This record gives sequence, C-alpha cells and structure tokens, in this order.
Amino acid sequence: MIKKILIISSDNTGHGHKSITESLNEKFKQDTDIEVSVIDGFSLGGNFLMKIGKAYGPITRISENLWEMVFNFSAKNPELINSFIELQITKNFLKVLNDIKPDIILSVHPNFNGSILNILEKQNIKIPFFVLIADLVNISPLWADKRADYTISPTIEARDKCIGYGLPAEKIKVLGFPVRSRFFRGSTNKKISYSGGGPLKCLIMSGGEGSGNMLNIAEILLNDFDCHVKIVAGRNKKLKSILEESLLNKYGNKVEIFGFTENIQDLMFDSDIAFTRGSPNVMFEAISSNTPIIITGALPGQEEDNPNFAEKLNLGVICEGTSEIKLTISQLLENDAEKLKEIIDCQKNYIKPHVAEEIIEFLLNVENLSERKSRQLA
Repeated sequence: MIKKILIISSDNTGHGHKSITESLNEKFKQDTDIEVSVIDGFSLGGNFLMKIGKAYGPITRISENLWEMVFNFSAKNPELINSFIELQITKNFLKVLNDIKPDIILSVHPNFNGSILNILEKQNIKIPFFVLIADLVNISPLWADKRADYTISPTIEARDKCIGYGLPAEKIKVLGFPVRSRFFRGSTNKKISYSGGGPLKCLIMSGGEGSGNMLNIAEILLNDFDCHVKIVAGRNKKLKSILEESLLNKYGNKVEIFGFTENIQDLMFDSDIAFTRGSPNVMFEAISSNTPIIITGALPGQEEDNPNFAEKLNLGVICEGTSEIKLTISQLLENDAEKLKEIIDCQKNYIKPHVAEEIIEFLLNVENLSERKSRQLA
C-alpha cells in the first residue's frame, strides 16, 4: 500500500528548509511505495502570506536588528502567530488535505506547526503530525507543540530547549541534521588538507541570501596570504556586483565570484577553509563536505549560539571580527596546519551521512505502529 506523505516547507525563508526537504525527498524517491507532496506553507495563505515569507531575505540582508525584533516577537507570542497563520491558510490547507489525502504530515517550518495542528484539531481530522526542527540551539517556542505526535530534533541542545518549553521528552527524537547526499565526500574523494605547498584555497559564503562582510574578508585574505578566494553572493545580486567591481580588477584570477549556485558542494570540496555565518544548513553542509569552517557571524535569534556549538565540538572556529582574520588563519596553519587537520578529523567523526534515512525510517515505523494500534482497538 502506497504511503502518502505531505511535507510543509518553505522556499523563500532562507534556503535551509528547502535543503532539508530535498535531503529527505531524494531518499523518499528510492521507495516506490511512498508518494511525497511538498507544499510551501506560505503559499497556502495566498499572495499576502507569500509576501511575508519573501520578506525574510531583504530583512536579514538589510537589518539584523529588525530581524531580531521579528524573531523575539514571534517567540514571545506563539499563540498569536499560530492563530494568525491558521486564519490565513485554513481554506487552502483543507483543500490540500482533500486532494492529497496524506497518511503523514511533516512540518519543517515553525510557522506551520501550531497553526496546522489548530486546524486539524478543530476539524477533528486525525493524521499523524511530525515536526522536524531546522535549527540547532536557539529554538523558538513555535517549534514545540505538545499536540504533535513526535518532534524530531537535530541536536541534544534543541531537544533540551523543547523540554524547557514543556514538550514531553518521550515525544522528542534526536536524529541529527539531514544533509543532501551530494555534500558527502566519497571514498575516492578524500580530503587533502592544506600542506603549505600552494595557495590556500578559501571559500566565502553566507547562505542563500548572501549577507555578511564578504568584501573585507576577501581583501584581508588576498592581501595577507598566498591564497585563491571564491565568493558566493547567493541571491544578493547587489552584493555580487559590488564584489565584482571591487575585487576583479585588483586581484584578477586570484578571486572568483558566484551568485546563487546549485553546485556549492564542488566549491566546498575544492576549498581548504570556508568562511560562513552560523546558518545551520550551511554549517552542516560544510561539515559534511569535510571543509573546516570559520564562522564570522550569525543572525540574532535562531542562529546566535550556533558558532559556539560548532567551536565546542571543534568542527570550526569563531572569528569575531575582520580584525581577527589574519591571526585566526595563522593559528590554523601553524605547525604544518595542525589545527586545521584536527578540525577535519573532528568533522569526520561527528557527521552522520544517513540522517535522512533514519528520519524516514522513524516516520514510517511510528505511522505503522499507529495503524496497528488502530486496528487492534477496532
């Protein structure tokens, strides 16, 4: 019997929710007995809600302080946010349920947990509902709803935060952070750490929205080290233009500048070091590719403790400001790049390449158990 799974995700609030969904979907497609439908939760609310979702990119690029206000407001008023979203999406969501008739609903965006559970509860619709948390440490209360059948957490830290919000520990499963398979190096593509025999290969990126002080970072690297620098500006076309005007004439073929790219894994594989902000998706993709990361900042709210999370596990290092870049790189490279090699080894030991499969197995096992109990009660 074919299992129908409905995933509620988002295409426009960063790239992390979409990437997580893709990592699951590529595994779902290997099972012909599973039929998956993916819905952008914001699209359920029509143009008005879509505009709200699309505002994430401009807000996080232009004003981190404004984003912090938005995040804190939603964290302090989860019931208000849930009721507002519920009001916007009820009609279209019920139509989706009628069209798809899913056996399981999986939400990977916090705005569509309590709101959808409100709808299911009021309509007396019984469908197993799972939450997959897309953040690492700083978890919004919107992720934690006791009515969900299970909440799948990427880290112990996120689990503990949910418990603090009143979620029963037995309804939380810690399985790790799912990453698309193309970011894992195969046995024939092992990491060759920097040995000082050639230019240091550096990658500068900042998630799909392209925020951060990329220009200054690049100039410090190119002025102070023998290096080749690749920069990914993401969807930020203005930033890409500024970088091209400022760097290409001065540094020539020592620098390459990209917009939003689908082959970011190849850029990671070819790099000795990646500079990034504390985006969980970008961090875990770099860690999976076995590329040491230097974390240069994080969005306030859901990302603010991610740099410390990575440094504590020796998966990367924090660089508080551009004035520290020269010292940070020098320390990584001293003693035949001893520190760089330690980070590479810690990444290899930490990363789990089969998280997506384990999440899918857990979903199906819980759903099958629920079916058996229903038959027994009948």
